[in-house]
Amino acid sequence: MISTAMNRDIEVAEAVDGNIHEVTQESKPTVGKSRGGWKLALVLLANQGLATLAFFGVGVNLVLFLIRVLDQQSATAANNVSIWTGTVYLFSLLGAFLSDSYWGRYLTCAIFQVILVLGLGLLSLTSWLWLIHPHGCGGVGNYCQPTSKVGVFLFYLSIYLIALGYGGHQPTIATFGADQFDEKDPKQQSSKAAFFAYFYFALNVGCLFSNTILVYYEDKGLWTMGFLVSLGSAILGLVSYLAASPWYRYIKPCGNPLPRVAQVFVAAFRKLRVAPASPDNLYELEGTKSAIKGSRKILHSNEIMFLDKAATITEKDQTAAEKNPWRLCTVTQVEEAKCVLKMLPIWLCTIIYSVVFTQMASLFVEQGDVMESHIGKFHLPAASMSAFDICSVLICTGLYRQCLVPLAGRLSGNPKGLSELQRMGVGLIIGLLAMVAAGATEIARLRGVIPGEKISSLSIFWQIPQYVLVGASEVFMYVGQLEFFNGQAPDGIKSFGSSLCMASISLGNYVSSLLVNMVTHFTAKGGDPGWIPNNLNEGHMDRFYFLIAILAALDFVVYLFCAKWYKGINLQGSEQEIEIMENQKRNGLQGYEQETQITETQHGSSSIHGKPQDESVLNKV
Repeated sequence: MISTAMNRDIEVAEAVDGNIHEVTQESKPTVGKSRGGWKLALVLLANQGLATLAFFGVGVNLVLFLIRVLDQQSATAANNVSIWTGTVYLFSLLGAFLSDSYWGRYLTCAIFQVILVLGLGLLSLTSWLWLIHPHGCGGVGNYCQPTSKVGVFLFYLSIYLIALGYGGHQPTIATFGADQFDEKDPKQQSSKAAFFAYFYFALNVGCLFSNTILVYYEDKGLWTMGFLVSLGSAILGLVSYLAASPWYRYIKPCGNPLPRVAQVFVAAFRKLRVAPASPDNLYELEGTKSAIKGSRKILHSNEIMFLDKAATITEKDQTAAEKNPWRLCTVTQVEEAKCVLKMLPIWLCTIIYSVVFTQMASLFVEQGDVMESHIGKFHLPAASMSAFDICSVLICTGLYRQCLVPLAGRLSGNPKGLSELQRMGVGLIIGLLAMVAAGATEIARLRGVIPGEKISSLSIFWQIPQYVLVGASEVFMYVGQLEFFNGQAPDGIKSFGSSLCMASISLGNYVSSLLVNMVTHFTAKGGDPGWIPNNLNEGHMDRFYFLIAILAALDFVVYLFCAKWYKGINLQGSEQEIEIMENQKRNGLQGYEQETQITETQHGSSSIHGKPQDESVLNKV
């Protein structure tokens, strides 16, 4: 199913790719080799799958490695894994910053993949030489000899190199893949939206191998072999990425955005007593050239009008020998700062969903570990139940692309089916239902507890609904996030937009840990074991799941207000570009030659400047 949908998207996109002119510097970020298209996007999708396989080959069983090999207590190991996981996704902000500001998408991906390979190589070597003694230790009930300080130091150095490499690579590869499509063209814009769905699909294909095959062998004590498989996957991904270098579509970095945004706030506060000028009188450069290197102009919006003071021209600005960017900013610069502020409320509303997502790697596993998990004589590892989440993602991605998008498109008139904000809202609701299902399963599990026994008689397969619901919610929430933050971020901070999704997961880990500590503090008093004791049969983990469901419901109400308030970014283009895009939508490729003549006429004119686009026209495009 997924391959059918993907082939359809590729065929449409390739037909357009052969007829698209190279993007001009005035209307689009500076482009090097304007090739790209689906063939290069597929290389990047494969790269993402291989990098994810390599990363989760380490992360999926890291807590068991810390307990069995490094002899850590369960609580200490779980805390160390939470800190490490949170750090992985915080590194995504670093990768996004370097990508947008200095290195560009291509070089950033290459450098962080090299770091990932080095970390995996060091981990493989360290486990073989210093940690896995005697050979084969670290399996079920088979603990290793005490480790040396050198081995422990190199182990932590290696896993944090892996965190740095994967964290910096993750948001940048998503944005670089989106760069392979020209969003000026409606059909390529559709392909760009499809890319994010397939990007998450590729990520979960990599997870599926790690969470089934590798987790099984590592659980048996073959840690070094598992790490070597991850290393080989990362090397293969890096080699294939570099091999396609001559054919990528490159977009140059737009400089450090931090001073640009800071200048807007400083200039606005310096004119605190100045009334903001009308939109027509705000300061902006003439013509289509933007003050931000390699970025398109952004048209004025009516939100957060206070920041318009930064683009208001005063007498002091007029008499100054030269423009001071800390006193006077362009409309585009002001709107870039507004975009960041407008995206933040939406982003904050996604953190509670990430708390839901985080439970799969923690409480879901602990819950499954005290359920009946034997199929005959075969013992099913509790962590392997996440395979149902991954399968749900893969199936729902295909259903979404092939069934839901066409159906919703016909009903709503939106070719994307549901908007990004609508999809994120649906994902939040499904995530809420997953917590309700987990709570119901826990109630049933407690009823099946046999006095004096650790394991409940309830089968572990009763967890399938909660895993499937989380997987379905990911397709709507995380794919929607990738599209939304990448599409709404200005040209100068595209990777930053993609990194917000990763940062949400990071904060979700920290918030989840905080919630667990708070619940334990308030419920474990006066001899009461609390909701989440060491012996889950004495607790009420179902109440914790229902608490998260309530928080998700409250978060959804806040999200509705934020989504309703949000107004999208409005990029400037010329009248000719709008006409060309509308003709392409109506006539397809048959009208391309005529549209090219219009484009040539535009380049032949000397006095055509960009004109603010009507929002209804932008919505159509």
